Amino acid sequence: MPHATASWLVENTSLTFDQIAEFCGLHILEVQAIADDTAATKLTGRDPIRAGELTHAEIEKGQADSDYRLQMHKAPEAVRRTRGPRYTPVSKRQDKPDGIAWIIKNHPEVSDGQISRLIGTTRTTIAAIRERTHWNMANITPKDPVTLGLTTQRELDAAVAKAAKAAGVPAPTDTRFEGDREALIEQLRAEREQHVRDAEAALAEAGDEALRDEIVPGIRDPFKNTPVE
Repeated sequence: MPHATASWLVENTSLTFDQIAEFCGLHILEVQAIADDTAATKLTGRDPIRAGELTHAEIEKGQADSDYRLQMHKAPEAVRRTRGPRYTPVSKRQDKPDGIAWIIKNHPEVSDGQISRLIGTTRTTIAAIRERTHWNMANITPKDPVTLGLTTQRELDAAVAKAAKAAGVPAPTDTRFEGDREALIEQLRAEREQHVRDAEAALAEAGDEALRDEIVPGIRDPFKNTPVE
């Protein structure tokens, strides 16, 4: 839109390129290219007055004073995304049935509406997979939707916890790595204790050795560290 607005201002006003560039947030060379009709694409002008961004009086002020900076009457409205299914890249859309099947198999308490929001699909597709009437059912293999990149672990956990709460059952706790975690903690603790013992032994050994090559009493030569024989 900035380029289209700049095109309209170039064609319909006597504002300077600096003023137009400043108002539209463009580089002056971009405005120059639009004016010389050498821009990469042919633009259709967009009227900022009709859009409510400028007034005739504001444009007249700018035309009367080349140093005047145009003030926007109101900012253009941001394009808002309508509510609907989550967008999924084309390359991942073929993985949706596998992700849906995984949720149905491992978390049957999750509703079709929650699955629809998580995966970004229709309830018809979910129902077909749940009832095993999907046209490609023979090739559908349940796969973790997080691993497939269809949703995040946090969103999946939140949906499962919400569904479990609604069903009146405690939310599942992942204990797959509990034993490994305890073993790792025990190993780290043993390694830390061994490091402490090694450090204490090294300090004790160094304390038994007298050092020579002192420059003056109490101050040693930093480039020498020869133990007394």
